[in-house]
Amino acid sequence: MVLEDFKEAVALLGRIPVLWVPGIVAGLLATALWIVFFISGTFFASRLILVCWLGLTLFIAGMLVVIKKGEGEIRLLVSEGVRYYFRVLLPQMVIVFMVMLVFALVILAIMIVIGGTSNMTTLSAFSVVIIIPAFFLTYFADTAAVFEDRRVFDAIRRSIELTVTHAGEVIGFFIVSIAVLVAIFFAFMAIWEVLLYNQLAPIMNYNEAQLPALTPDQLTSMIGPYGMWVTSVVLFFGIFLSLPVLYTYKACFFRKLSAKPAPAVPQAGEYDSKGRWYKY
Repeated sequence: MVLEDFKEAVALLGRIPVLWVPGIVAGLLATALWIVFFISGTFFASRLILVCWLGLTLFIAGMLVVIKKGEGEIRLLVSEGVRYYFRVLLPQMVIVFMVMLVFALVILAIMIVIGGTSNMTTLSAFSVVIIIPAFFLTYFADTAAVFEDRRVFDAIRRSIELTVTHAGEVIGFFIVSIAVLVAIFFAFMAIWEVLLYNQLAPIMNYNEAQLPALTPDQLTSMIGPYGMWVTSVVLFFGIFLSLPVLYTYKACFFRKLSAKPAPAVPQAGEYDSKGRWYKY
């Protein structure tokens, strides 16, 4: 099922070119963030992430509606994106808030138990333990909000329900999605390294102590302005390709998965001599 849905997603991208528009927008926003980071550092770039997320959500919502209808043009994508904007945005905001709340409560509990401040290893471990399951269970909330016209908490509940009842298929979907993302990442990373071979050549002479100590600021100064523009172009095309493919695949998979009946749960019990059922 997961491979058939991926083939359907690729075919849909070829049949409806407007689905590439969110990829163009995401690529431009990612490029702008990178240039701001290169010029001004993390202070301004980190504050623009929220603005980019809010802007991109409109195109993601419109993209899901176009996939739902199976046809569309740029005008439909934008108008339906405005219509479903908060249907898609609010579940994401609720999920982020709940993850941050749980994370804060867990860290507070750890600090009370150990009687001090948690170290970075503990924080990293609990971040992974909290964020990955939350991401896994609620990944289809925005799709449920559009495809089934569900409200905020109902969309989140629907995502959790589908993920739990069809865990095997969902795991297969994530494996394919990660494989596609890794393939795109390494392909464009190889292109980036070839184009910046002269700038990155000194890193090859670094020893085991120097490599971990290499900071993002040192790397940006090493590649220079030429490297900034090369990175911008590579980043744009990487995001431009990744986002439409993964989101279209996600929508196609959700449509097939939501149409499947939930597996029957066997109940423990037996019939008596008169044919009456007694549940244990």
